[in-house]
Amino acid sequence: MIFRAQWKEGQEDAGLKQLKDTSVAQKLIDDGDLMTVAAFTWLNHIFLYYECIQQELQPEALFETLGACLEDWPGKSSKRKWMPMIDVFHFNEPVSYEHWLRKEPVERRVGRVAHLNPDMIPSYMYYHYQLQEERAFLGDKYEIIALHDNLMFGYQEFPKVIEQPLTTPKLTTSGTPENWNDSRMDLHFQPWADGHLYFKPIEAVFALYGGGSKRPAAL
Repeated sequence: MIFRAQWKEGQEDAGLKQLKDTSVAQKLIDDGDLMTVAAFTWLNHIFLYYECIQQELQPEALFETLGACLEDWPGKSSKRKWMPMIDVFHFNEPVSYEHWLRKEPVERRVGRVAHLNPDMIPSYMYYHYQLQEERAFLGDKYEIIALHDNLMFGYQEFPKVIEQPLTTPKLTTSGTPENWNDSRMDLHFQPWADGHLYFKPIEAVFALYGGGSKRPAAL
């Protein structure tokens, strides 16, 4: 699950204090409901990444009162505080609880952001879905890129774990360019003010992991 939110004007300090209170998230981990939870901030944005084990949980289940510090998002009959970000690329995905457990210690959990040129979003998704499902090359087991509007958030863990996915590929084509540079990703991204392309790392607020501490009885 990956969500983004935005601080209300003047509420960042109060909100950060609540976001750093991880007692509820830790209990959900201890109870076997979550495996990993991590939060990141950038400017007035908040990004939340977490792995549900038994059922999907909404961010309010982790941070019950934080909504008072967040802006409302339009688009539904009732306003939302957290906007789901769609998975636009991953190298791997879990097939079981045991498969997704980290086998070695994680040294760093990193969040990063980038903006796509809006008219290049379909092309970006086209190329990355091909790469993902054709298994053109392998990459980090725990890396995922999510999108909302034209803002992308990426989650990574280091050291990287490179494994052949266990799921069956959804494509039997071979459309991914043999030379990935031919996809011209440099044309897909909006340059930063300093001229940098692609992703930039953002501030980590916390990261929790409880895989293996309590295997859920239902699994």
